[in-house]
Amino acid sequence: MSFFDRVDAGRRLAQKLGHLRGQDIVVVGLPRGGIPVAFEIAQALGAPLDVIVVRKLGVPFQPELGMGAIGEGGSRVINEEVVSTVGVSPEALAGVEENERALLERRVQRFRGGRPPVALTGRTAVVVDDGIATGSTARAACQVARAQGATRVVLAVPVAPSQSVAALRRDADEVVCLETPERFFAIGQFYDDFTQISDEEVVELLRRASKSFRSPTPALAGSAGAGERLDPLLRDDEVDVPVGSVRLSGHLTVPEQARGLVVFAHGSGSSRHSPRNRFVASVLNQQGLGTLLFDLLTNEEELDRGNVFDIGLLGQRLVEVTRWLRSEPEARSLPLGYFGASTGAAAALWAAGEPGADIAAVVSRGGRPDLAVGRLALVTAPTLLIVGGDDDVVLQLNYQAQTQLGCEKHVEVIAGATHLFEEPGALELVASLASRWFTSHMAPVPA
Repeated sequence: MSFFDRVDAGRRLAQKLGHLRGQDIVVVGLPRGGIPVAFEIAQALGAPLDVIVVRKLGVPFQPELGMGAIGEGGSRVINEEVVSTVGVSPEALAGVEENERALLERRVQRFRGGRPPVALTGRTAVVVDDGIATGSTARAACQVARAQGATRVVLAVPVAPSQSVAALRRDADEVVCLETPERFFAIGQFYDDFTQISDEEVVELLRRASKSFRSPTPALAGSAGAGERLDPLLRDDEVDVPVGSVRLSGHLTVPEQARGLVVFAHGSGSSRHSPRNRFVASVLNQQGLGTLLFDLLTNEEELDRGNVFDIGLLGQRLVEVTRWLRSEPEARSLPLGYFGASTGAAAALWAAGEPGADIAAVVSRGGRPDLAVGRLALVTAPTLLIVGGDDDVVLQLNYQAQTQLGCEKHVEVIAGATHLFEEPGALELVASLASRWFTSHMAPVPA
């Protein structure tokens, strides 16, 4: 297999990483050549992109021969076999490391331009390069990611020698590599265009990525941007919601002067950590709305795929979580809304159709309302159905649902967007539409 260029390699690699879509991931690319590959993966998976800077430690009298690598946060990988074979003294090794660490710090500043790194704590880090030769740099990058709090590390590269891939499995939880040739001389032999990437190109790709995907969990304190509302938080913590014989994990955020609260129902294969839902939730928080993101199923229940598509079960869970929420002091006087994605939208409509549900508004993102068809006529809450213009099948299902809903309803089509709203600006538009819909339909409930 050969690749036309790094963009082509990134797009092909993204197809092999589709199982990560919807998970709480951060794509981190190795500069310089890994960034164009990582950019394509981040765009395809709808994930934030960051740079992970490491420096090879070259043998003093033969710098192209690597004897290890260093990375941010003091990470250090030494190939003791190389050091011993070529006879590098501890003093010489320390001198090389000192010089390379100074260069590393300058490159971090150059690439990020003062931006803080994307937080990896509790998330999956997808470490990307344009190829691997010896693997020492990739090993350092995986260790840096884990040192920064990543709970899982996935290493993704277009090409690498088979022996390098086997060795890297000790440092990464998962290695995804498209090509592992037996005859490997250099990474460039597998690219038609292996033009060197400049620092300026790296900076521009990182800038474009940060612009098209803002952090899904921005801080709600500090300086507000133009048009943003950043109220102090009354509550912002993890919760365990008792539902029957199980407890469901969630995260509850309530601004001090909240005008309402939105409960999120995620789609199949996702969780409360969904970066898309967290991004939308952060926008709602900025507009003075509380949010509850929670897991509809326990980890054990998710193993049964039948549960994932059991809309009756999911809808009833949402009803019970809503009942619990109304008993919480910070939320009991607030009007409540539902935000559902994919199958979660069906659960939201199912729950909103429950007698006495008293839901102020519902927003569906790329929803499957057809899975709740028997309940649609019972929904009284004003409902906004947001669909991608290029999500053909789901678009037609939403138009059909519009005729069956007996409440105030509207279908909003985002031109050029697909099912996951991965396109630049699409998710921002979803968040803006949802924010307007909820705030315009929520009025304070008398205590």
